[in-house]
Amino acid sequence: MSKIDSNLFSAHEHALEKEYELCPECGSELSVRHSKHGSFIGCNNYPNCQYTRPLVQHEAMEAQVIEGSQCPECGHELAVKSGRFGIFIGCTQYPLCHHVEKPDHSDEAEVVPCPQCKLGTLEHRTNRYGKGFYACSCYPKCKFLVNYPPIAESCPDCGFGILVQRKGSAGLRLECPNKPCKFKRPL
Repeated sequence: MSKIDSNLFSAHEHALEKEYELCPECGSELSVRHSKHGSFIGCNNYPNCQYTRPLVQHEAMEAQVIEGSQCPECGHELAVKSGRFGIFIGCTQYPLCHHVEKPDHSDEAEVVPCPQCKLGTLEHRTNRYGKGFYACSCYPKCKFLVNYPPIAESCPDCGFGILVQRKGSAGLRLECPNKPCKFKRPL
């Protein structure tokens, strides 16, 4: 143990390097806090001072108007905007007009009918965390969804209306999304 250089582990040097940021409201020190929604910077004088700010500052993207475009609902121009689910195209007259362009996924995927209600089709959607899934177009009446790309082919074992395409260590395979059924076939 005597071969370890004690200068490498001196707490005094590291304490001098750390700079404390002060609260703009009360002048106390700020520190990283944790909540169920993630980490943030908060005042050490809490509950007397309620100052908080996000740990990571995201730069807001300004809306960029698409020249020559026209909103089908109100006739004003459309713009590329940034929202909580990512970038989208919406009307420039937002509070008055709520038109939003949906991305066109019809050319890349076949139309797969919903096996539960048999009225709607399975559409690709994204949740608030950015993860994709496939849900029935008749939502909220039909709440059927699968996490993997659906294929319009009935299960040969149980007769369920669709199969899903999954990636595994052996490559791509088709599986039945019906829990009791264990059907799997390599693609």
